[in-house]
Amino acid sequence: MPAVAYRRSLPIDHPESLVDVELPVPRPGARDLLVRVEAVALNPVDHKIRQNVDPGGEPKVLGWDAAGTVVAVGSEVELFRVGDEVYYAGALDRPGANSRYHAVDERLVGHKPSSLAFAEAAALPLTALTAWEGLFERLGVRGGAPEQPGTLLVTAAAGGVGSITIQLARALTGLTVVGTASRPESVSFARRMGADHVIDHREPLGPQLAEVAPGGLDHVFSTTGTVDNLAAYAEALKPFGGIVAIDDFDTLPVGLLKPKSIAFHWEFMYTRSMFRTADRIAQHHILDRVARLVDSGVLATTATRNLGPLTAASLREAHRLQESGTAIGKTTLTGC
Repeated sequence: MPAVAYRRSLPIDHPESLVDVELPVPRPGARDLLVRVEAVALNPVDHKIRQNVDPGGEPKVLGWDAAGTVVAVGSEVELFRVGDEVYYAGALDRPGANSRYHAVDERLVGHKPSSLAFAEAAALPLTALTAWEGLFERLGVRGGAPEQPGTLLVTAAAGGVGSITIQLARALTGLTVVGTASRPESVSFARRMGADHVIDHREPLGPQLAEVAPGGLDHVFSTTGTVDNLAAYAEALKPFGGIVAIDDFDTLPVGLLKPKSIAFHWEFMYTRSMFRTADRIAQHHILDRVARLVDSGVLATTATRNLGPLTAASLREAHRLQESGTAIGKTTLTGC
């Protein structure tokens, strides 16, 4: 089958940073679906792995946002059947979905929103799972509580995770949502996603937060800049507030959080698949719930750009856009 892979960690402008290859069609395990991939989407995890994990000359396939059609099922599959349209983020410790066919554990898969095209659906799984787990499982925000008071700060509100976090908060809670963005187009996108206020993350956050949230913050969903902004978070958060972070860093001055008893949480949506947790089927249920919210018109896709068929050349362009840090929403490609 055709696929796009990399064999060495190279700068994205190098013609061999991503290459077209032919690989065997995967054989599904007992709980696996074999999916014909119709569309994929890009995430920061794609270029971070390409830059930092050298496969030593063997082809490594990236791609952890996909939508497609089930063409075969394993002997113990219970949730899906051949012909079902699905969407999912898969597992980091298995090959990615930048290929014509892909094997994935059914417990990590949802039924595709019927109202969306495959590329529109492929934009949602990783970010929706991250946003849902971070908001409702880590921060403990109560979904379905429109009377719930409080204020939520979401950084990089026009990015993939930020834009779906805002939508979930607006759809399922009564929280006032403050987003951060800097360019006019990203500010406009964050407002379309449902942010009540948008402040500039290139300027000090403290004075801006004091203006738009004078009563203080209850929750912070920090998608980027956690180390740089921790002091501002600690100042703006109310006592017993909470922070959930998804960006990468090794040290954090957590002592800033002690006086207000502020809780700090990590969110990594691949924890369930990586450690084969007993509750990993929760991701199936979350994705099905998200699909119902999309089909009822409550949530919208965050796909903003489609680069056409999946080839090494088009995927290199998608990685280049992702690495630029200027992407709004999600970049997608159609299948091989």
